[in-house]
Amino acid sequence: MQGIQLQNDSLVEIATFLVRRWSENDSVVVEISEKAETKTRLKENKVILTPLEKRIGNDFQKYRQFRTSLWYEAMRIKHCKKILSNDHAFGFILNTIETQRIEQMGRKRWKGMDEEIIFNYTYMLVSRPQLHTVYGKARIVEAFHQYFMFGAIKGEIQSSNFEKIKQATAFARKNVNKAIDEKYDTEWLEKKVGEIIKMLDIDSLLTIPVSLPFMKAGMALSEEELLKVLKIISKNKEGDFGTVDPTSVVRGDNIYDEYKVLLDENTKTENKGLTPESIGIQIPTASNVDETTIYDMQLINGLKIKFKEWKSGWKEQYLKSGDEFDEENYIEGNEPFFTDVKKSIKTKIVILLDHSSSIASDANEYKKATLALCEVLSFLKVKFAVYAFSTQNRSMVCWSIKPENVKWNHITAKRLAQIVANGSTPLAEVYDRMFSILQSKRPDIFLTLTDGEPSDSDAVRNMIKSLKGLGINMIALGLGPNTVRSITIANNLKHLGYEKTMAVSRLKDIPNKVISILDV
Repeated sequence: MQGIQLQNDSLVEIATFLVRRWSENDSVVVEISEKAETKTRLKENKVILTPLEKRIGNDFQKYRQFRTSLWYEAMRIKHCKKILSNDHAFGFILNTIETQRIEQMGRKRWKGMDEEIIFNYTYMLVSRPQLHTVYGKARIVEAFHQYFMFGAIKGEIQSSNFEKIKQATAFARKNVNKAIDEKYDTEWLEKKVGEIIKMLDIDSLLTIPVSLPFMKAGMALSEEELLKVLKIISKNKEGDFGTVDPTSVVRGDNIYDEYKVLLDENTKTENKGLTPESIGIQIPTASNVDETTIYDMQLINGLKIKFKEWKSGWKEQYLKSGDEFDEENYIEGNEPFFTDVKKSIKTKIVILLDHSSSIASDANEYKKATLALCEVLSFLKVKFAVYAFSTQNRSMVCWSIKPENVKWNHITAKRLAQIVANGSTPLAEVYDRMFSILQSKRPDIFLTLTDGEPSDSDAVRNMIKSLKGLGINMIALGLGPNTVRSITIANNLKHLGYEKTMAVSRLKDIPNKVISILDV
């Protein structure tokens, strides 16, 4: 698998799915950063991960390490009350023993992780520094970490210090087990760190040098070297994990299928990027955006309940004749028979979102409403694409949020979340930029959501005429701060040649208005 590069978008998507599933916390966001080691910020509900290319081994081995480190961070979110800085001895030691506690607790729930944890331990040990490269009393802390985590140390240390390390390790393991058995949390273990520090005869504020678990990019262990270290780890961890087959661990059969699917999806995404859609249109690329701020779950779930019958594909309709007779409807003078009618949404729709400066004050609510719309369209399996426009560096930019052939997911939500409302409303220029896409895709409906007057009305009329000539139904939805203003905007848009214009004064009404125009 060496040489196949996974895109960060693909990694963020699967990492977000996995960390939320493992931690049972749907608010967690994932960021991949080249500037930081893997860590979790509990207060921000954020996991920061080191990219694959900074890890050791071939691509599949890197992915396995990436995945297991993500599992540990998910367990920290699930089970830790606090995570201290590793910069000083106190925090470093607390985080070390907490790693063992959350690992044991996590393994009870996720039993299939054992082989991956053992595999990851191998690379963790290989990545730790040789003791002769760590100076002063920080060497004692590093030796404690290695002995506590791996049951082995890399290099030599004075026998008197080694006795202290063995004593501190035994004490730490005893208290980790007690914390699990008696359901104590981080704060209880934190009280034991002071005693470990006394046993090691160090200062709690001792500075710990940064020891990133990476080696030279692309460097890999030979299979023989990997097996050698893995056998040491397996033997040392036998008391916790039982007997493990090193050759099975090296193969990683359970994870390979998942990895293969990810590679296939990654290849599809790369190929999609080569279509004409990429010409003149930009894709938002930031991966550190918190898309959860624009998820209005109450609105989304309410819409899904409302349109549930559309999802099933069937709806009861009352007619003069049908499958069953309804006495109450007959008495009330309505059509007495009802029958199940198959519903099908075949409409293809392209949605363009105005992100000019006039929307800035309501940008977050606007995004919540449009995201809810996308969630419901995806729920109903409607074929749709989403674009937006704004001004960046004094130039109009047309953004691809979701092409038609890409599923709506957290990556597309991130793209929407990071668009900054700015600039004027150059609709004619936007339509011209999108013309080749619309000519190629020929959607049934091209819907524009806007809250302002276009910069050049005559140019917009000409572009609308050209797009209607392609057989596209041109519709506009006017957004206003109140009913009078929204109707005025919709009426003004009608004079530009749109076949249908609608108006909303409440942003939450956007999804209902849009779904009402779909052919069912």
